[in-house]
Parts: sequence; structure tokens; C-alpha cells
Amino acid sequence: MNLRDLKYLVAVAEHRHFGRAAEACFVSQPTLSTQLKKLEETLGVTLIERSNRQVMLAAEGEKIVEQAQRILAEVNILTAMSEQIREPMGGDLRLGVIPTIAPYLLPKILGPIGKDYPKLKINLTEGQTAQILRMLKQGELDAVILALPVNEDNVEEFELYDESFLLAVSSDHPKANRSLADTKALEGENVLLLEDGHCLRDQALAICQTNGGVESSGYSATSLETLRELVSAGLGVTLMPELATQCSGDSAASVKYIPFSDQSFSRKVGLCWRKSSTRGQLLNEFSLSLGKYLAT
Repeated sequence: MNLRDLKYLVAVAEHRHFGRAAEACFVSQPTLSTQLKKLEETLGVTLIERSNRQVMLAAEGEKIVEQAQRILAEVNILTAMSEQIREPMGGDLRLGVIPTIAPYLLPKILGPIGKDYPKLKINLTEGQTAQILRMLKQGELDAVILALPVNEDNVEEFELYDESFLLAVSSDHPKANRSLADTKALEGENVLLLEDGHCLRDQALAICQTNGGVESSGYSATSLETLRELVSAGLGVTLMPELATQCSGDSAASVKYIPFSDQSFSRKVGLCWRKSSTRGQLLNEFSLSLGKYLAT
């Protein structure tokens, strides 16, 4: 038995699919399946119920997965402690970022981080809120950047910036020439949203429901870039975070962004880490540095 096999088991428990679990662990599916068979032989119990249609954990498997998660979390804490001792302001920093922030924020901060923290190596993971929060709580990530509030026990929240939403319409949309969008701008509009799992979808949907927008029944997107393409094609309108509007390209040129008069059409973005983290000193200083980079 080794830590690698426990990671494989936890991945299968999370994805309920051998192929996706193998992809998440960066190994082939046969390798993952073989190692899990060996783990079952070592423990002398069946951990996984296999069928052609689905993968389920056996009752014994559920209990062992819970223990494996605790073991992996403790190993991650041990690794972080050793890095803190060796280099309080250096070493690896495992940072998770949600997809609606990562492509637009990271280019602004990675350069300054490299200059101010030359001994710090940022290891990035992009994932939806639920995924990176789980990884944070299990010790697989040191910090995450996402929309606030998180409202989780043992999670410290530091607000980095307040980001407005803009109404994105095609250049030939009847509202394209407006300089400001009021609260009625969404009434009757076919509003394009991200697919389930993105926190931005939930925020945008709440705004739509309050202000008369109708969610598009024909389209949903996996990314803001796909939303931008759909808007450019005249298939609907959407709410676009301000940072994501600062881009170039053919679709960007054919999309108009209109600020809302209501300042509540926005989200707060912050850095979060475990209150129990052994890298608290670094993360407190790091969060202040991020705020400084974004203010300039």
C-alpha cells in the first residue's frame, strides 16, 4: 500500500468513473484499475463495485475512503510544515482559482509575484468552486481565489477586489449604443449563462430572476469565452465580469459592454486559506501583496 494508491481510490470516489479518475491522476485507466485491484488484495476487502454502467463504492470502501482522505490531508499538512521551516516565504504554494477568474486575473499578478517572491513557486489548479474548496479543506491546496463569501468553518477570507458585472450584447443589438444599463435592461432578454457548477451562473441567475431576464433554454456554456462567442453571434445577452471584458479578438470587437447603474450587480473576489494552515504568515502577506498589485 502507498499514498499513490490512496489518491487513486479517493479520485474514483469523487468522480465515480475510472476514466475521469485516471485523467485527474494523470495516469492511464488500466494503470489506475490495476493499482486499485492490488490495494483491494492488500486490504483483503472489495472497495469498489464494478459494472458496465457505473462505479460504486462498497460499504467497506466508503469507510476506507474517509480514512484515506484523512491520511492524505495529514500528509499534505506535513509537507507544508516542512516547506515553512525550510523557507517561510518560499517553496511551493498550491493555488486554486475558479475558471471565471483565472484567465483574466493571473496575467495581472503572476509577474509581480515572481519579482516580490522569487523563492516562491506557484502551482496552479483551475477548478469550479466546489472542487477547489474541497481540495483546500483536504489540504491539497494552500489557498484559493474565488467569489466571496465562502462561509466555511476554518476558512479565512480576504477580499481582494469588488468586480462589477457588465451587460454584454452584440454590436447590432438594439441596446448596443446605450452608455448605461438600468435595472430593466434584462427584461425579456434571452440571457446566456454558464453551465451548472459555476458560482457565476448562480449569481447571474439570481440577478436575472430579480430583474426580468429569462435564461436561455437553448444554450449554456462551459466558459466565459464561449459565452462571448454566443453573444457575438447574436444568440442572446449575458452578464460579463469586468476583468473578462478587457480582452481582444474578433468576438470581443463585435460585443458591446454596458455598465449597470445598479452597483449591486457585482461580485466580491477574495483569497481564502485554512485558518489552521501552517503557512498563515506567508498567506497573510501574500493577500496584502495581491491587493496592492490589483490597486495599481
